[in-house]
Amino acid sequence: MTSVSGSGRGSGSGPGSGPGRGRGSRTGGSAGSRTEEGRLRRTLGFRDLVVYGLLFIAPMAPVGVFGTLDAKSGGAVALVYIVATVIMGFTAFSYAQMVRVAPFAGSVFTYARKGLGEGPGFIAGWMAMLDYLLIPAVAYLFSGIAMNALVPEVSRWVWTAIAVLVTTLLNLWGVRAAARVGFAVLAMEIVVLLVFVVSAVVVLVRDGAQRGWLTPLTGDAGFSMAAVLGAVSVAVLSYLGFDAIASFAEEVTGGSQKVARAVLFCLVLAGVLFVAQSYLAALLEPVSSAELAADPAAQGSAFYDAVDASVGTWLHDLVAVSKAIGAAFAALAGQAAAGRLVFAMARERRLPHLLAKVDPKSGVPRPAILGAAIVTLVAAVWAARRDDGLDHLVSVVDIGALTAFVLLHASVVGWFVVRRMAGPPVWWRHVLVPVFGAGALVAVIVEATASAQVVGLCWLGVGLVVLAVQGTGRRSGAEGPGGPGRMKA
Repeated sequence: MTSVSGSGRGSGSGPGSGPGRGRGSRTGGSAGSRTEEGRLRRTLGFRDLVVYGLLFIAPMAPVGVFGTLDAKSGGAVALVYIVATVIMGFTAFSYAQMVRVAPFAGSVFTYARKGLGEGPGFIAGWMAMLDYLLIPAVAYLFSGIAMNALVPEVSRWVWTAIAVLVTTLLNLWGVRAAARVGFAVLAMEIVVLLVFVVSAVVVLVRDGAQRGWLTPLTGDAGFSMAAVLGAVSVAVLSYLGFDAIASFAEEVTGGSQKVARAVLFCLVLAGVLFVAQSYLAALLEPVSSAELAADPAAQGSAFYDAVDASVGTWLHDLVAVSKAIGAAFAALAGQAAAGRLVFAMARERRLPHLLAKVDPKSGVPRPAILGAAIVTLVAAVWAARRDDGLDHLVSVVDIGALTAFVLLHASVVGWFVVRRMAGPPVWWRHVLVPVFGAGALVAVIVEATASAQVVGLCWLGVGLVVLAVQGTGRRSGAEGPGGPGRMKA
């Protein structure tokens, strides 16, 4: 796939062109000056992108939703993650296509603008923003709940607020510093996951499985594809984060190809980890999926209960500590990505322009990160102070991203097939994959809960009102940072 800078249409015009080459640059000064004018600093490598992606996803993400997925799918929890990985794989492939032609911050907001126009681009960014702001709130709440279980004398809302404060300070410090700390946390999570896998295998070899060896793929009480798809609509929550890698496209050294590879690599690796641990946990689960379905209160702790009953309390506690720390740093990566999305939309005057400022010393969009942190803090602390707060948050976090992903697939068709901005389209890559991916996402949205659909429609309605007030012609044709005419495509 030919990138914009290589096609002759936008050469030298985007952030990827290198210092001093952009025709629309308002300053020819230092890197710090360019940073103040709305450019982000290029400091991240491939490893940093993978760290951010896996931090946001979290290697042990299935721990919190295992019981829910097992109950919803009739025991076919490993198959749920296989299907979810395939569906998200189509989305990751479309991300890889669009990041090459639009290597800017903003992710799906930027891609939909290029492929579909200003109006759909704003809606894509608006829908994605719902999830980018709420997913960190869920992760912070997971961290607060886990810490409260370990230190019950301190309220979980206090732990939640502390997690927000610490990770926000790290994000404000700089993207490289946050990546270094995040790498250490990610290494800890992977070690704990390996300990779980080895312990589970030892127990299964020694004592055998609690369920049939194929039941994590076929179900323990009959097979239903509708039930599997319904569970996929929840399992998607485990994957949201691989797409956040694209939000750092302006901060990567080595070009957009590196971003595309990181997106695909993270998705595949996460899928393998999710399928493996959910398969093993299902074999260790001492109760049936029907019993879990009849006892919703037991679903949240199902993974821990299975580990406790089969391996021992020591592994239960180890996983809990890892989950507490890992969730906070998943929120760190999510908050960083949310800040980049807010920054990109503010730079295009779709949000207050104050949020488009970049700190010249740290190279991060501080006002955007602080704005995202405030919203996330309010949502997380509100949920932490309510018994049903987690249910309210989890029920709506997927719908915005799924809608934005549908528009992402449409932007691939719009850019490569309708507008033909990169020469003759490759039909399997630019039509078959995005159309199938969009269709699969629509099927998942249809199977989502009614409350999630209602919240999604309400948020979409507000976005359409904002779009109508602003107008769709704002900065039409400005395909990258710096103003109209910067990108000739």
